[in-house]
Amino acid sequence: MTDSMDQTQLRADVSTGDTAGEPWAVDISGLTRVRAERPTMIADRWAARRRRPLLREDGRMLLVAADHPARGAFGVRGDASAMADRVDLLRRLVTALGCPGVDGVLGTADVLDDLLLLGALEGKIAIGSMNRGGLQGASFEFDDRFTGYTPELIAARGLEGGKTLTRICYDDPGTVATLEATGRVVTELAQRRLITMLEPFISVQDGGRVRNLLDPDNTILSINICAGLGADSSHTWLKVPVVDQMDRVLSATTLPTVLLGGDPQGDPEETYDSWRAALSMPAARGLVVGRALLYPPGGDVRAAVETAARMVHPEEAR
Repeated sequence: MTDSMDQTQLRADVSTGDTAGEPWAVDISGLTRVRAERPTMIADRWAARRRRPLLREDGRMLLVAADHPARGAFGVRGDASAMADRVDLLRRLVTALGCPGVDGVLGTADVLDDLLLLGALEGKIAIGSMNRGGLQGASFEFDDRFTGYTPELIAARGLEGGKTLTRICYDDPGTVATLEATGRVVTELAQRRLITMLEPFISVQDGGRVRNLLDPDNTILSINICAGLGADSSHTWLKVPVVDQMDRVLSATTLPTVLLGGDPQGDPEETYDSWRAALSMPAARGLVVGRALLYPPGGDVRAAVETAARMVHPEEAR
């Protein structure tokens, strides 16, 4: 293997047409070989990646979220380990990113670097997940430390921005450190003219588990607290859940806001209807969805992603 290997040759090393014939099926040994033998290729490929504007002409975006595993959150519906299979996750992500209506992906460095080597990030938005320290179920879950991407590496790799999870618990002292650190990265990314996508929640401890309060008033409260973080709001975006009274929720800020797909529960058509209604409001700038699109009932990732793409970019679907 040589450093001059082009993207087509690299894809041939890491892709197979498995027994079902899917062109996106991944041979994980190819990725491991690159990482073991030519680790500097990752930085080289980031430098050579074909980029695009943050927004299309319609001013909206559809991103696929894939930063859950780094926080130990693997579960989808009744399968507690659904996202633990990295080969399967990469296959689903490559399928989703292959749909023209998908603008990009949000993830940790391990996932984004794999997708980069597979050629899946060419002409796509890449958002780096920054704080994954609040592991699901841990006694320190509210201490959401910044263990992932840094503003420096986001800029150096040519990513379009960073994402933070900001869970605010009035009864947990770990919250204040998260707020302070989040404010700092908002400022540092804005100084580099890169976006910070803040995901705010008011949260509580409920029977030893963290529960986000998904009602309009608490969502509005979380939006206002997080919108004020940092010394420069020029590149701050919000990523908020779809709750009741979304007209009130989206009236709580002038910051660009994308809608969080959330943990898939119940009938997918009901979920799609809620997304569709929220996206009809002018303040909504798109969707960021992970498990609901990557692990749909029946397993048809492409069909689920294309349904979401038609909601976000309706003019292009006509």
